[in-house]
Amino acid sequence: MRASIAWAVVGWLLAERENAALAARLITETCKRHGIRPGTLTIHADRGAPMTATSTALLLASLGVGKSHSRPHQSNDNPFSESQFKTMKYHPTFPSRFGSVQDARAFCLRFFQWYNHEHRHGGIGLMTPWMVQTGRAQTVRDARQAVLNQALQRHPQRFVGKPPRPPALINAVWINPPAQNIAA
Repeated sequence: MRASIAWAVVGWLLAERENAALAARLITETCKRHGIRPGTLTIHADRGAPMTATSTALLLASLGVGKSHSRPHQSNDNPFSESQFKTMKYHPTFPSRFGSVQDARAFCLRFFQWYNHEHRHGGIGLMTPWMVQTGRAQTVRDARQAVLNQALQRHPQRFVGKPPRPPALINAVWINPPAQNIAA
């Protein structure tokens, strides 16, 4: 079994209240927009009412989407979401308060565009989420290596010990890794 993760923000919704109908709309529209095939996606969510609702569970089952949930009473059990929230809250354009829901949506639209297409993440080899999501990460890494090779040829004194390498790419990350089947 191979793990894959959507590094990019592929769907989001900002509403005045949360409920199962809104969660269903977000999940359905996002799966449709990205052509998610049944059995290829697992959604990790908190244990809020919309994400644990029977209607959401039935929707996920009908879409062939797996689910996992944070541990009970652990509001910080999804390190990916927590990291993204911190990036958002510490972004220089994040306001001290929004004037309206429309202002918040406008901010999110700009932020997620930046986050997906411009922000380089240390955890994914200084790539943008979209580079990873669209399969361009290895090509970008190879181009970076070519530049480093040229720098090494021109100025070997700058690189002591070993040749320079761009950050490694990772191919799997788990929040709740599947149990390993150990053959006796």
